Amino acid sequence: MQLSKGINPIAKIMAVDGRRRPAILIRSSPWKAGTSETPWHDVFDLDNGRVRYYGDHRVDHTVPVGRTDGNAVLLETTRHHQGATPEQRALAVPLLIFAAVTRNKTPKGYVQFCGVAVIEKAEQIDQETEGRPFRNYRYDLAVLDLKQEGGGVDWSWIEARGDRSHSTAAALARAPRSWRRWVEHGHAVLPEVRHRPVQSEEDESTERQASVDGHESLELFPVPRQSRASISGSPGRIEASEELTPSALMHGLRNLKVHQVNGRRSRHKPLSLLWGIARVATGKSRLARWGEFRDEVSGLMVVFGHPESSVSPEYPFWHLHTSRLWEVRGITAEQAAKTQAATFDRLAPEAGMTEQAAGLLDDPFVRAQAVAVLRETYLADVDQHALMKRLGLAGCESASGIGAPDGVEQWDEATNPTERRDFTGSRIVRDIRLVRKVKRLHADHCQACGLQLATRFGTYSQGAHIRGLGHPHHGPDELPNLLVLCPNHHVQFDALAIYIDTHGIVRLTADDSSIGELRRHPAHHISEAHLRYHRALCGRDMVVTENQDVAPLT
Repeated sequence: MQLSKGINPIAKIMAVDGRRRPAILIRSSPWKAGTSETPWHDVFDLDNGRVRYYGDHRVDHTVPVGRTDGNAVLLETTRHHQGATPEQRALAVPLLIFAAVTRNKTPKGYVQFCGVAVIEKAEQIDQETEGRPFRNYRYDLAVLDLKQEGGGVDWSWIEARGDRSHSTAAALARAPRSWRRWVEHGHAVLPEVRHRPVQSEEDESTERQASVDGHESLELFPVPRQSRASISGSPGRIEASEELTPSALMHGLRNLKVHQVNGRRSRHKPLSLLWGIARVATGKSRLARWGEFRDEVSGLMVVFGHPESSVSPEYPFWHLHTSRLWEVRGITAEQAAKTQAATFDRLAPEAGMTEQAAGLLDDPFVRAQAVAVLRETYLADVDQHALMKRLGLAGCESASGIGAPDGVEQWDEATNPTERRDFTGSRIVRDIRLVRKVKRLHADHCQACGLQLATRFGTYSQGAHIRGLGHPHHGPDELPNLLVLCPNHHVQFDALAIYIDTHGIVRLTADDSSIGELRRHPAHHISEAHLRYHRALCGRDMVVTENQDVAPLT
């Protein structure tokens, strides 16, 4: 097994059912980062099961971008990693991730296995070394959970993939459980199978003691852990040396430094950040010229800002740069010292979400959580539907989204006819057989409170989709995406007033108080991925307060 380069593909073999590559070994070396040989900085955020890895194109390469050996092999396998069916994903080549580590003060010669990864996204980007620009590819990888395998990989899986006598299906049977689940369900299941280590206080104490004893830590780069003291001591700031993680992003959004007018917090920065998030969500460039920002954000301030606040978009445009969430280009600190709109008009700078923040916000889970955090923390008393519609984020204010069918099923009893009007359009069609099946399983008992609502000739309940079918949620119409709820709790669930935590407890979003445990049925599997998406819409996918560590719930 060779790890001489960053991207090390094992040679393809001709198996009984076609050609396949056993595996690709990925190695990252932090001491080379920023050099002419490796002018990029790979990002290892293993606590959240994410790796951002850069391809092997360099400024001195003459071949087209994507044709270097490493990029070519990763782009080839990306096609199968993005497969739409289990059959296509079964052909995906496993990525085995390694990172070089320092031992005995020696930075070379030692590597640490980090896990098995799936390519979530590959995109072509602009890079620069010594002032010379060049193109390259960047890969966002999801590191899978290997807890059931003790944190390692059974090498017989890779050997079977390299054995000509083994079919792809036979080799797949030896894969880690998380890999097999991903092959079966695709990227939708990644939130459930992504690596998220749970570290006990005893483990943390052991690590601290090892450091005291003089042994060097093998903790990977470049995501530092934060203590409670460091978080509470600087609630709004994200240090420049840190790699931005989803937890740190939410912490920064909850703790924006905003001025107050008559005892009320200004909405200028939250509205500007929502505007920036909306650009990411709608596929626009993350950076916009001052004139575009001024015109669009001024309108938001007029409609959704405090009546006593002046309309001054120049202040958030510049002052948001003090966090690592916002970037301003084309103007120096000296030029912006007085924060005057006339200066911005003359220099035409541009601003928007940082590249790191925009990369995180590409993930719909992270984006839903970020929007919910800003709405809940700073904008709870505005017209949510009007705000989301104005931003181009309509549907984010409810679990059902836009274009979803009505949540209340029709009564089977006859009613007097009412006037009808023909129309031409499209509407999502639910599979009513699934709704009837799940309601039968639970005998019309609400899974949140247990209520079985009596009618004249029977009982009544409603089927609620966890991840709404409408835009922008686009959830699947399937049994694991359904709950049985009474009308009251259906309305609350859809309006994001209640959510289901990671332990299956139904809670009020307003104060996180418990309603009770979600009632389950053995024949009704509920997708944790869809529950997590709903939690994100409620702003409860990660709990971040001043009195606790910034960490995702696991």
